[in-house]
Amino acid sequence: MKFNRVIWIVLDSVGIGAMPDAAAYGDTGSDTLGHIAKLRPMQLSNLCRLGLTKIRSFCGLPLINPAAGAYGKCALASPGKDTTTGHWEMAGIILEKPFPVYPNGFPPEIINALDRPVIGNKAASGTEIIQELGVEHIRTGAPIVYTSADSVFQIAAHEDVMPLDELYQFCEKARAILRGPHEVGRVIARPFTGVPGAFKRTANRHDYAVPPPAGMLLDQLHEKGVPIYSVGKISDIFLGRGISRSVKTKNNEDGMAKTNEAMRVQPNGLIFVNLVDFDSLYGHRNDPEGYARALEAVDRWLPSLDLQSGDVLILTADHGCDPTTPSTDHSREYTPLLVYGENVRPDLDLGTRQSLADIGATVAENFGVTLKAGTSFLDDLQIL
Repeated sequence: MKFNRVIWIVLDSVGIGAMPDAAAYGDTGSDTLGHIAKLRPMQLSNLCRLGLTKIRSFCGLPLINPAAGAYGKCALASPGKDTTTGHWEMAGIILEKPFPVYPNGFPPEIINALDRPVIGNKAASGTEIIQELGVEHIRTGAPIVYTSADSVFQIAAHEDVMPLDELYQFCEKARAILRGPHEVGRVIARPFTGVPGAFKRTANRHDYAVPPPAGMLLDQLHEKGVPIYSVGKISDIFLGRGISRSVKTKNNEDGMAKTNEAMRVQPNGLIFVNLVDFDSLYGHRNDPEGYARALEAVDRWLPSLDLQSGDVLILTADHGCDPTTPSTDHSREYTPLLVYGENVRPDLDLGTRQSLADIGATVAENFGVTLKAGTSFLDDLQIL
């Protein structure tokens, strides 16, 4: 074992430029971080110090030589550009075909099998559809079903109309129906509160993911006795598999605080974190200013991480979500790869990794297990 503890943080949707096949996904020219940097000067001194601007240049961000950490970028080898696809690939699961998507809504055989009237059944922004259909939902009691460009079946309901337990049970029923050719990546409960004209989603979201194939990274670490502490939606994505302890988060600020707490209580193993606000609050809502502020907040927070001599910090993302394009959907982009620790070679160029699975393979090798997918760069990290 080279590192005693791995702190792995996914900056959800912080892509750094379109992949070569982006056109096939309608994402030609997408560049989440690059476009935000052009629109709005940002203070990201800590990320730049780790090597962000050695991966590529960004408008207004300084090149710092030498970089304090190792740096590179990751391609997504699986087809798709959604949360499940990206995170599964990190854990060593490369899909042969993408999860199904429903740009025109779900077919009658799915909706009829729910045995309950629903409204919506179309692709829509989650914040916009509750403003559009929230009053009808309150009047009829019919939950709002919608999707996006991603492989998701989302159910929105007002907490005073459809209590959380009832909403969650309805999501479980939908999850059981959505199998076979209609096996979407996630069924998501999207509760909201408020009054007409001021509906607001709550923090009681719950994801019902497809079970990951056996033998992925978290399974193997668990079998090896490696403790895994998840922060944010990691546990939902992997159905809790292999996870010793998990905490949900309300927002990035809460996620950062809970990451600090995880580091205080778990001195070894894997701490696996997802900071989701970039995606859910700013990327999908085409809010580059909010996205920039969120990036700066994470950058200011990084020095507070109490890294020990046996730690390694890994920063990456799962896909893009460019808030400057007309689309509000995820984008097919490369993701940044920054690796830092006392025992990590500084200013090391890790190049363009062919898969996010390379990160999982590196973590796996560190703890003495092996993934079928991915090429480990663990040996490259060691100080000579």
